[in-house]
Parts: sequence; structure tokens; C-alpha cells
Amino acid sequence: MENTRTDATFGIEGTDGAYINVEKLRAHKEGIVSAMVAAHEKFFAAPGIDFMRGSARLLDAHSVEVKLEDGTLRQLHSERVLLNLGTSPAHPPIPGLWEAGAWDSEDILRVEEIPSSLVIIGGGYIGIEFASMMTSFGSKVTVVASGPHILDREDPDIAAIYEKSLQDRGVTILTGVLAKSGSKQDGVITVELSDGSSVSAEKVLVAAGRIPNTKGIGLEEAGVTLDQRGFISVDDHLRTNLDGVWAAGDCAGTPMFTHASWNDYRIIREQMDGVSLEDPRTSKAGRLIPGRSFAEPELGRIGMNETEAQEQGLDVLVASIDTAAIPRAKTMRDTTGKWKAIVDANTHTILGATLVGPQSGEVITAVQVAIAAGMTYEQLRMLPIAHPTMGEGLNILFDSLA
Repeated sequence: MENTRTDATFGIEGTDGAYINVEKLRAHKEGIVSAMVAAHEKFFAAPGIDFMRGSARLLDAHSVEVKLEDGTLRQLHSERVLLNLGTSPAHPPIPGLWEAGAWDSEDILRVEEIPSSLVIIGGGYIGIEFASMMTSFGSKVTVVASGPHILDREDPDIAAIYEKSLQDRGVTILTGVLAKSGSKQDGVITVELSDGSSVSAEKVLVAAGRIPNTKGIGLEEAGVTLDQRGFISVDDHLRTNLDGVWAAGDCAGTPMFTHASWNDYRIIREQMDGVSLEDPRTSKAGRLIPGRSFAEPELGRIGMNETEAQEQGLDVLVASIDTAAIPRAKTMRDTTGKWKAIVDANTHTILGATLVGPQSGEVITAVQVAIAAGMTYEQLRMLPIAHPTMGEGLNILFDSLA
């Protein structure tokens, strides 16, 4: 949306008044999701697969009871069971807030109208993505974050880029405060904060993380070990404490990305196909899961960042450039951001990178491959990467260490 409104910069006139048609946007989203669901259901209906819809409950390590949609019960028995239960948005017990009609991060995906104003409780990835999106759609957005800065898993200088970008677009950011209660009057929701102040808006979004769907389905009764947060405890092979029972995806504590869950599936599939546990294909040990944020500007992340390296007391080199130094970013007139990489000071291998700017989620894959291959930063720096591309920024980034 932001790019559309600035098309005149590139000689395309008449787009400065672009706006969102919510009905068509929702139809597009639901069309894509429905097509993907249908494709998977087609796989499930393949010969040899008994696909059923219902609610399941684990009876023991090898028995599952399913309540089908028509209310009938069916018991299944197998030597191997895979638990892939997912997560749901967390609903923190903030007095009066849910009664006032607060949304969670799934509710907001079904909106029929863009609210004139929106308070977002939570300054993590989900909250910032929605703040970026909704301000582009025309809402007056306020973000309430409990930490000293938004995106508290990122380096402070990376978080500062997002704070400035959002503030420049009209978003109000409140840090170091908690939501204590909520109420609604005359169509306006008011949230009382821990510092004695309050914020009000037409709607409130609670983006306070996600919790595993592990309650009430017989896991503990069957003997499956859960951790303190309710996630299923697994080893490096994604095996639970029960023989023949695996867990995958969000519920197993895997980073909450679709690509991470897919990788879990591949690891378990190799084991079920008889691959030895000595084979690295059957283990998640040492794997690096790339992260990506679809806020504006885009973020791609792999491995450790500078803060984590400092906390571990590692001897590292920090490569850093402004995204504006990359020729392709200049040609796109999209220069907000910063690229950073963490390098082992002794071996010169790459330990991680955080890229903020256009196409960062694509470029981070190149860094992921370099880390997996054990490349030194010099080897990546010397590659003749095509010009002008955002990938070329890797040459420039590691030149900063030369």
C-alpha cells in the first residue's frame, strides 16, 4: 500500500489516493487459504489414507478416540502416533477487556470494516505487523508494549528502525507499560495502563503471543510429558517420552513458522521410513530456522544477533550497513533499514544475520545456506553476486569487515 501511494516517484500518476477495499481483500485472502486447504485435503484423501474430521483424544501411547462431526465415536490404534496440535492466540486475563469486545490475532483477519482507531496490546512481531498494516489501511494506531522497546527479541538498533518507521507513519508507541483493564462506553474501548494513564480506540487487538493446544485432549493422562508452558517435551528427533509418539510444529516448541513445521514433518518422515537415528536427516540438532516479519520495512533473520552474542560472551565481529548503501534499494527508492551480520572473530564463520529492508526475507536464504555450508564471511564477500540486486548487499555488508 505504501509503495502504491508513492508510484508517482516512478512516473506513475494517479495512485496517491489508493485505498483498501476490505471485501475484495478478504475474498483474496480466503481464496488463497481455501485453495491451500483444498490441496492438502486432496492429499489426505489419497489411497491408503483414512481422513476424518473430528475432535481427538489420546487414550494411551497407541490409542486415539475421535469424536466425528456427526457425534459418533471411533477408536484408532497404531504403533506410531504423531501429535501436530498447533497453537491458539493467548487471551491474558485482563479484567473487562474481552467483555468489551477485544480482538485476538485471528479475529482481526475476519474484519469486515477497517476501524477508525485501533489499540494494539503487544509489541512483538504479530503486533508490529498488524500496526504496520492497519496504519496503511487508514486506522489511527496505538501500540502498547511492556518492554523497553518493541520487538524485544531484536537488537535495540533494529527495533529503533521500526519505532521510527511506525511513528513517521502516525503510529503512537507506548513502552514499559502493561494493560490493566478494559471497558467500553458509547462504542469506544478504553484500556487502563499500569502507569495510571489510559488509551482509547474503536477497537483493541491483543497480540500477546500464542499458547499450545495441549489441554483437554488426554495428553497428561496418557503420560505425555509437557513443559511448564504446556508445550510437548521432545528430544532432537521430535520424539516424546512415550515410545512411538512424536510431536511436531508449534505444540512441540518449534519456532512458530510454517516452514519450521514442514521441517519437523520431514525429520519425522525420515524416521518412519526407516532412516537411522545416526543420520542427521532425522534430527533437528543444530538447525537454524529463518524468521521473517512482514511489517514495513521487511525483516529477515537467521541465527544469532548481536545482543545474543554479547549475552553468550562470544568473541565476534559485527558487520553493519544501512540499507541505503545497496544500489538496488536506491533504484527502488526504498532505503529504510539496516543489515547486520555476526561473525566468529576467530574462524570468520557466519553466526547470524538480521536484514531490514526490501526483499530481506528472500536474501536471508542466501545467508542461511552460507551458514549451513560453513562458509567464512570472506568467501561470501568475494562471490560475484548479480548487480543490481538486493543480494548484492551481502558483498557490501561483509566489505564493512575488510
